[in-house]
Amino acid sequence: MRRALALTALSAGVSLAALGSAQAVEIEYWQYVFDTRVQAMDQLIANFEEANPDITVNHQTFPYADYQTRVVAANVAGQGPDVVQLFYGWLDNFIAGGLIQPLDPAVFPAEEIEADFFPIVSAMERDGQYWGLPTAVRSLALFYNKDIFEAAGLDPENPPQTLDELVEAAEATVERDGGGNITSVGIAMGMAGQDHQWWREGLIRQFGGQPYSDDGRTVTYNDEAGLAATTWQAELYLGDDAVTQVGFMDEPQAAFRAGRAAMTIDGTFRLGAFGSIEDFEWGVTELPANEEGMRSNYASYFANAIGARAEGEELEAAQKFLDYISSPEAMEIWLEVVGELPARHEVALTEENLADPVYGPFLAGLEYAHTTIFVDEAAQRQVAIDMESRMSLQGQSPADSLAAAAEEEQAILDAFFANQ
Repeated sequence: MRRALALTALSAGVSLAALGSAQAVEIEYWQYVFDTRVQAMDQLIANFEEANPDITVNHQTFPYADYQTRVVAANVAGQGPDVVQLFYGWLDNFIAGGLIQPLDPAVFPAEEIEADFFPIVSAMERDGQYWGLPTAVRSLALFYNKDIFEAAGLDPENPPQTLDELVEAAEATVERDGGGNITSVGIAMGMAGQDHQWWREGLIRQFGGQPYSDDGRTVTYNDEAGLAATTWQAELYLGDDAVTQVGFMDEPQAAFRAGRAAMTIDGTFRLGAFGSIEDFEWGVTELPANEEGMRSNYASYFANAIGARAEGEELEAAQKFLDYISSPEAMEIWLEVVGELPARHEVALTEENLADPVYGPFLAGLEYAHTTIFVDEAAQRQVAIDMESRMSLQGQSPADSLAAAAEEEQAILDAFFANQ
């Protein structure tokens, strides 16, 4: 699989002439801690340093909860990474905070980026400037436990294809003790996981709405369609006929890995962790369609950007490193180790990947996926988490909780655009 590294920059569409030659330089790369991502990056760094013996890349990782704070603190102290990983939804905050610098178009031409990468790369563009590039992209899919399906009398090779079938499968697979308490959920759920993305870009659209206005300035989900979507999702965990519990085993992915959930909705980034499961056989299928056959998905990615303080030889070395970790070779390694889909068409859309029973559903999902343009991803995610908590813990109605969420999120949007 490994190509000659000397060809990497050419395949990435980066101008080698613009990159110069760094001499005995050290740069820092920062990302948050996620085991398979750390393993993949260590492999990429080893490859890069072998091909560029005059450049040393120091790999620093931090807990996810602290990551953005650490990047900001380092920048305030006049330090920080030369190349930094960021979620695409953090871009505006990173730009406003002066944490990153735009990519040099002489080195990373916009027309080549747009020709080679999936269209969602445009979420890293502001006013004609690109601020980073992804190694991989992610979509969502439905993971299911084939052993639980079979034990419940369901066909393990025929997973749910519609929302109604998902509910039927969850009802057939949920388990309760003698007191009626759920001991194994039909579907593991929680807005703190990926369900806020499924709700926002999947269910709301499938019920006939859209989450935001076309210009991204106005929350539009507090309407009949948004309420129908929110109610449908909430009924999975509310009432005597609930098929799940929010926070069951703390995290949806933990419940699924433990064999205590028949289904869960998650992203390609979970493939590396689920690949270590030995106690049961699992499968993947596309997110369920609505009764009209319409599917909707959410696509996202973490990008890599160049730190605001990188200059001179460090900047040249950072550009070379960003070039490599955005290359076809790097994307193939990332797919193998992490399970996330390559961000370049040519690497992702191979016959082998499209036919793969695991990668195929995620690739299909990219065809009808939407990418939310967040102005403050963490705050907007928290709005959805709080909405769910009001319904699941406080007994608030879906209508009232949805209205409160829309008001809270609109305030976030208004505050951001007021400063533009």
